[in-house]
Amino acid sequence: MELYHVLNRGVEKKNIFLDTLDYARFVHDMYEFNDTKPAENTRRRKETADFVGPSSRKRIVDIHGWCLMKNHYHLLLTEQIEKGLSLFVRKLNVGYAKYFNQRYKRNGYLFQGRTKKIRITSDAHYLHILHYVHLNPLDYLQTARDWRNRNIGSTTAALKHLDTYRWSSYLDYSGEKNFPSVLTTDFFQEKPGAIKNDTARYLKDIEIAEVRPFTLE
Repeated sequence: MELYHVLNRGVEKKNIFLDTLDYARFVHDMYEFNDTKPAENTRRRKETADFVGPSSRKRIVDIHGWCLMKNHYHLLLTEQIEKGLSLFVRKLNVGYAKYFNQRYKRNGYLFQGRTKKIRITSDAHYLHILHYVHLNPLDYLQTARDWRNRNIGSTTAALKHLDTYRWSSYLDYSGEKNFPSVLTTDFFQEKPGAIKNDTARYLKDIEIAEVRPFTLE
């Protein structure tokens, strides 16, 4: 099973999430479009939910980690069907862009170029990547904005900030139900809730060099 780091950002680095509704819509889309059936069939199935069991869903990918930032997103994915990665990303990007353009009465591209799909090939990258994805919200914490260069400030403050950031898989890995239906946690996590201690240790011995070549910078 091959793990991919998938990421894209807004055209000209513009924000793709302007408010809570936008973030929530993207999370919803990660669930809705992760199905081999077309989106219109998914919506129709909701109307007959009393007659259709959960087994009717067939995932395109497993989502092992994710984080939404103002102008970009990160996903950690494995394929469940052949060419599932490209299919899921296309459905997700097109579906969300259609929603965004309709809501804000705009035209044109929302995302900047082709979505990056980086296959995780080294043990070092594998060990770092989930933490890297989850630490992105530290960009919004003034004392920890330079975290990629090992300047964290207070580890306690950093962890508290991550605990209050809803738009990533960090809370679900921490044992708090945030968006559990979107996520598959067994790929990275053997013990529920262990992520907090792991993250605290990682913050004290951070080494971003292993994943920097695979970022949007």
